Amino acid sequence: MAVKKGSMVRAVREKLENSLELQASDSRLPSYLFESKGEVMDIKNDYVLVKFGKVPTPNIWLRLDQIEEFK
Repeated sequence: MAVKKGSMVRAVREKLENSLELQASDSRLPSYLFESKGEVMDIKNDYVLVKFGKVPTPNIWLRLDQIEEFK
């Protein structure tokens, strides 16, 4: 997937649930990560910063393989 700033994405549950990143933080995954579209705000190496929804939620860094294009 060719991700660039402004792309609309969502998290892939199967890739995120058993990840090292999840083990290092709160393991409760909010549903908006998978059900709403997020906008790619920044890209650094294999990670993207995603801003989800219009409600006040924190931006989150995800690996490129943990997201998919929102259709």
